[in-house]
Amino acid sequence: MTFQRRILLLATAVLLLTAVGVLAVVRASSRAAEKDHAQAGGPPVSEGAVSLDPDRGGRRIVFRNMAWGPHRDELATVPAGAPEGARTASGVSCLRFHAAGGAGICLQADRSGVQDGYEAVVLDARLKEVSAHPLDGVPTRARVSPGGHLAAWTVFVGGDSYAGTNFSTRTSVLDLRTGRLDASLEDFEILKDGKPYRAADVNFGGVTFAADERTFYATLATGGRTHLVRGDVAGRTVTTLRENVECPSLSPDGTRLVFKKRVPGLPAEAPWRLYALDLASGAQTPLGEERSVDDQVVWTDDRTVVYALPGDFGADLYSVPADGSGAPTRLMDSALAPAFLG
Repeated sequence: MTFQRRILLLATAVLLLTAVGVLAVVRASSRAAEKDHAQAGGPPVSEGAVSLDPDRGGRRIVFRNMAWGPHRDELATVPAGAPEGARTASGVSCLRFHAAGGAGICLQADRSGVQDGYEAVVLDARLKEVSAHPLDGVPTRARVSPGGHLAAWTVFVGGDSYAGTNFSTRTSVLDLRTGRLDASLEDFEILKDGKPYRAADVNFGGVTFAADERTFYATLATGGRTHLVRGDVAGRTVTTLRENVECPSLSPDGTRLVFKKRVPGLPAEAPWRLYALDLASGAQTPLGEERSVDDQVVWTDDRTVVYALPGDFGADLYSVPADGSGAPTRLMDSALAPAFLG
């Protein structure tokens, strides 16, 4: 092959690669632009007032709206009795969200600096910013305690999925009354199997709070295993209770946890099933949802939990009884991170 022919082939290859790159960018831009336009058959969404006050507006759901259109990713609300009805959008955008007791926590993108980052924004009942805290990674979990006194959030600081065993997370707890921030639960004293424990690979995630505004449950990952822990915010301690528990969520009456559990034989990329744990007896009950759920469920009441699964426009919400009976039902299309208020 002559030198000139080699140059021609190289130039042709460069042109083809450039064309492929340009086409990919154009398609990505087109896809992003599509999200600014409402999809056919999607829920109607209009701008309006959204409140986190539990004593106003009746029983309702506040959530991240995933429906395509100008209000995508904004906090929106619908009556709890009409979850597929018209949505009222707030103008406040969140990647992860939770609210209780008139307070909210919104994990959102922060584009104010040279490089994009993330921050945890505390919201009052009118969705006004109270304080903001920079995050060290990608938002994944958020919770507010039942009385609105504490908030917690978890971010990925290494890896990108709970499905593997090499992920790294950081979990913070903020006292909304005093402003005290525990930047990492890794600084708490750990009692594992009754003995003090320290390890370089310790990770925490998925905090859920009890009604006493002090006790919490969470996941501790270390040594390739996950553990359910009970924590004490005031005492700055966590104690392991049992293995193979991830992203627990405490029932309103404080008697049960629903969590995702790794089940042998399932695919590595979809390893979980939802289980309920009776805290008094230690009995575990598989729930009626047989798909792999990578989410921290939310209780609608003492009988039912809600969770997200991938959908055509990002995520859809499903509900299932928490006692193992029944079958899952679709609650809402194009929605994520719900909080049930009122």
